[in-house]
Amino acid sequence: MQKVTLVVVFLVTPVLILYLCEKIKWVNKIGAILWAYAIGILLRVLEIIPPTSLDPVVAMSDMTIPQWIAEITILLALPLLLFSLNFKKWLKQAKKTLLSMILAFVSVISMVVLGFYIFGPDLEEGWKISGLLTGVYTGGTPNMAAIKTALQVNQNTYILTHTYDMVICLVWFIFIITIGQRALNLVLPKSKQSIEVNTNPDEIDVAEMDSYSGIFQKKILLPLLAALGLSILIFGSGFGIMSLFPEDAQTTVIILFITTIGIAASFIKKVNRIKKSFQLGMYLIIVFSMAVASMADLKSLVNISTSLFFYVALAVWGSLIIHVLLSMIFKVDTDTVIITSTALAFSPPFVPVVAGALKNKEVIISGLAVGIIGYALGNYLGVSLAYILRGLM
Repeated sequence: MQKVTLVVVFLVTPVLILYLCEKIKWVNKIGAILWAYAIGILLRVLEIIPPTSLDPVVAMSDMTIPQWIAEITILLALPLLLFSLNFKKWLKQAKKTLLSMILAFVSVISMVVLGFYIFGPDLEEGWKISGLLTGVYTGGTPNMAAIKTALQVNQNTYILTHTYDMVICLVWFIFIITIGQRALNLVLPKSKQSIEVNTNPDEIDVAEMDSYSGIFQKKILLPLLAALGLSILIFGSGFGIMSLFPEDAQTTVIILFITTIGIAASFIKKVNRIKKSFQLGMYLIIVFSMAVASMADLKSLVNISTSLFFYVALAVWGSLIIHVLLSMIFKVDTDTVIITSTALAFSPPFVPVVAGALKNKEVIISGLAVGIIGYALGNYLGVSLAYILRGLM
């Protein structure tokens, strides 16, 4: 009975978080994922969650409820996040946007590699951290969470890396919604602005990206349940494929398999047009975040890792500086650089917020495109770079 109650807590609490985020502005400003982490840690402090083995390689029979929830939710979330992807249409977006995305990828990878050689020797899981940082800055939290599973990163390493990421990125976020546009306009071309937004019905409804209203309406709920069923089918297939590979490669195989099939499914119109599949995926990410936070070893979190902090700082600010310098060379405009960085580092839900701060609605669609493409590519980049750096150690 206690296990059932715990599962209910993990599944229902994120619903309450999302409801409050939609109804109360100051709650929404903090963000659903950060609230999930805070509540998860509180559950551990109150000893509602029992101590968890921090060994990243744990037999399924030995997993606790939070571990089970964390493993399952991230694998189910990935396809749901990818179903709304429309590669054909987004590849026709402005060349500057795609160029800015490529420059951002180059900037992140170069700084992660540099940081690995500077700070990696002082970190126990340096090569795995390089994968986490690559993933989170080319696709956001879902990629970081997926790579954490794929590389079997220690729970505390993951939480500490993500904590530093949130703190450092908060400074960057405040910068871009306040003086960022004016500052970058000094070195980059100013953007052409428009008060109109492309309202093509095939485009993503940007106002709905972080809205869960109407999700229980029959016309939305039934197709959404079908999307969830398809995600479960993909998960099951990945589980079967995984068993064909050596044990140390199984988690990597299932993550990359699920990502690939999720992208393939997005080319099916009936799947691509299912409403709220993205939101359902983000709900599962919030459940995952709460479960992971509840497994934290709080004692180790008290000890600040200077090397890890500066590694994350270099990945964030170093990649931003390189991105701006490259954009100066290729003459990419200010708003495109800002919205690309936002989409990749913060994920698509933040795109409309930043576009509003820029007073340029024209960049919203492109930002969403880059962000969701980042979801698709971030897993490959993060896992691949991590294993390359491990091989060079």
